[in-house]
Amino acid sequence: MQIDIIGVPIDFGADRRGVDMGPSAIRYAHLHRELKDLGYPFKDLGNIEVSIAETCSINDPKLKYIDCIVPMTNRTASKVATSMQQGNFPLVLGGDHSISLGSIRGAAGIKKLGVIWIDAHADFNTSETTPSGNIHGMPLAALCGKGDPRLVQLSDERTPVIDPHHVAVIGVRDLDQGEKENLLDAGVLVLGMEQIDRKGMFHTMETALAHTLKDVDGLYLSIDVDAIDPRHAPGVGTPVAGGLTYREAHLACEMIAQTGKLLGMDLVEVNPILDVQNQTASLAVELIISALGRRIWED
Repeated sequence: MQIDIIGVPIDFGADRRGVDMGPSAIRYAHLHRELKDLGYPFKDLGNIEVSIAETCSINDPKLKYIDCIVPMTNRTASKVATSMQQGNFPLVLGGDHSISLGSIRGAAGIKKLGVIWIDAHADFNTSETTPSGNIHGMPLAALCGKGDPRLVQLSDERTPVIDPHHVAVIGVRDLDQGEKENLLDAGVLVLGMEQIDRKGMFHTMETALAHTLKDVDGLYLSIDVDAIDPRHAPGVGTPVAGGLTYREAHLACEMIAQTGKLLGMDLVEVNPILDVQNQTASLAVELIISALGRRIWED
């Protein structure tokens, strides 16, 4: 299986500069070398074209920069769909989490997906519930059919892109009230930090995998590095204390790899401006490699 590396250097969804440099930081953290050492053939397809910041403006404070985000999502969806049609594995590097509007949409056009969303936030707001207007807080809702039609339908008008009953959100610990109501209404499985604290990551992942693997072709994994505690991942724009430990994050990825069902993956929200010696980008590479099957010891 060939790994297709696709960078999406966008920060409009986060409304904070720096995360657009995430793809470069992740590549710089020896991504190519680690993939080679793991034994995977890979091809770096470069970056998706993204509008220049100076050419974009906020026309709707509840959907900031939507006019520049939508073209990016369509280009990303096309690139990911082509990768999967060729039997390859799309590895999409962000950029902010709005990129998943395109990556998961492209993958879901080829395969019926279960989705595991590892994040401190559920990203299930809409323009009606968002307190910030930042679109990186809306992609999962839009993929599940909730929100502004420009995000829900994009260019091909498929809605919902994924069945919310095939989605599990893991590690969440910062939810807006309207977002909670959206999640309950949609029927998404939410396994937050309280559940992980009580039951442990192994049991949490067993529950998530059993839920997301029902009646699907495979899994798509989307990791926002702010899911990991800021002690281990300082280079993020929206840090929230009390996150996943280094080993909890790796165990989640290792268990996903062991299913043999992973079809594609996003790694988003690395902000090198806020990072310490590229620590967060290096962790991102480690998690990618774990999700692709690296084991310390084969038992």
